[in-house]
Amino acid sequence: MAEAGALVGALGAFLAIFGRSRPAVVTGIAALGAAELVLARELVPSTSSLALAALGVAGALAIAALAALFVRFPGVVPAVVVGVAPFRLPFEVSAENRFLVGLGEAGALGRLVPLYVVLAATAVALVWRAIRGDPLPVLPWALTLPAALLVALMTASLVWAYDPVAAEDRLAFFVVPFAVLLAVVSRAPFRPWLPRVLAVEAVALACLFAAVGLGEAWARELLFYDPKVAVANEYTSYFRVTSLFSDPSIYGRHVVAAIAVLVVALWLARISFALGALLVAFLWAGLYFSYSQSSMLALAAATVVVTFLVADARVRRWLAGAAVALALVGAVTFATLLRDEPAERVTSGRSTLVEDTWTVFSNHPLAGVGVASQPAASRDEAAGARRERRNVSHTAPLTIAAELGALGVVLYVAFLAGVVRVLWAVRARDEALGLALLAVAVVLFVHSLVYGVFFDDPVLWATLGIACAAAVARAPVRAVEPLRAESRRSEPAPAAR
Repeated sequence: MAEAGALVGALGAFLAIFGRSRPAVVTGIAALGAAELVLARELVPSTSSLALAALGVAGALAIAALAALFVRFPGVVPAVVVGVAPFRLPFEVSAENRFLVGLGEAGALGRLVPLYVVLAATAVALVWRAIRGDPLPVLPWALTLPAALLVALMTASLVWAYDPVAAEDRLAFFVVPFAVLLAVVSRAPFRPWLPRVLAVEAVALACLFAAVGLGEAWARELLFYDPKVAVANEYTSYFRVTSLFSDPSIYGRHVVAAIAVLVVALWLARISFALGALLVAFLWAGLYFSYSQSSMLALAAATVVVTFLVADARVRRWLAGAAVALALVGAVTFATLLRDEPAERVTSGRSTLVEDTWTVFSNHPLAGVGVASQPAASRDEAAGARRERRNVSHTAPLTIAAELGALGVVLYVAFLAGVVRVLWAVRARDEALGLALLAVAVVLFVHSLVYGVFFDDPVLWATLGIACAAAVARAPVRAVEPLRAESRRSEPAPAAR
């Protein structure tokens, strides 16, 4: 039953994301909804009660009310989605709970429930708008075609998944909902006020996360966390914070994305230097106590990319030289460490994870082991008796290769190329918006190279949806000139007549 639902979901993902007509989009959304119901039924414990039925009716009414709001004001969809995307409520789903849903224990966080509710409402609103004849934009094929094919491949891979339970979980809680996310955000009307609202929203949320993180560092107590973080804090001299997340690196990634937006705003003089510097300093303080090296690397990469694109030729030459020198120093340092220490210790175990993941890809080169199945396959086919736990590769491209094979790698590369092309087109129309979206995309991409989470992050799909909506907006987006050295020079006064 789950495999049939996955195949329906694969077709639905392709039509919802790449659909070029109202009937195709409506059919795709409906198919995704049906697939979600099938997958959820496989994961949710079988239970029945009058109270649960009443709860379901109340949820349906709430979704209907929200859908009516989004039909009336479709332009607010991207801002609402971005606002709720980071939040996981501390709920757990279990048949032992009277109403199926209960509070998590021991600092555990649950699923993206607020986002799921909003996505259900926006999907209903999009279908209603399409049925009543509202025009839907034709999205850029360069991004939506590889994205649609990639999501469809992920969904269909449940049929041959090595770990079907993990695959069903990934599809139900991430892949299918995020296909809906891209479909609804990219087809929301793009309003002139949206870029400013999104920037303020991103920075405000990051300030909230940083404030909570600083509070945790001061009190040396975590609100939410993975047990591994709590144990590590007991045996280290430093205290890693997680803010409103379960992992310091996820917390750091959200803060870094907002800092990248502020870097763009400072370069383009869209914010006063004093206020921008103060906000960056506050967010950096919150980021520091995450001790997330992957987040700091992502911030450095985004800052370099934005600076290279905005600065004049002299700064670009200096920046390129500094980057080459830093790369050489890093390579020499790494090689020196490898002479004295084993690779596993130097990389904190990452090299072993890479080797195990590569073994899985070598064993399944064409179509991989299926979505979310790399950890189990790595344990059984590569690690063997060395390890009982299922560990992810911490490198998104390798995970994609192991789970989706060579076909998935080709689509992944095409997807990245489409992202760059669409973001470049947005930048040509609006320097600030295009650079901000590009900076966030760079943060997410670089972070995924050393942490692994990429397609499971709703911020990625929201960013791409906003980029598509801006790229196909009918009214020209207000252009902003880049802040280059020559543009800052004062023009000579006109001659007196």
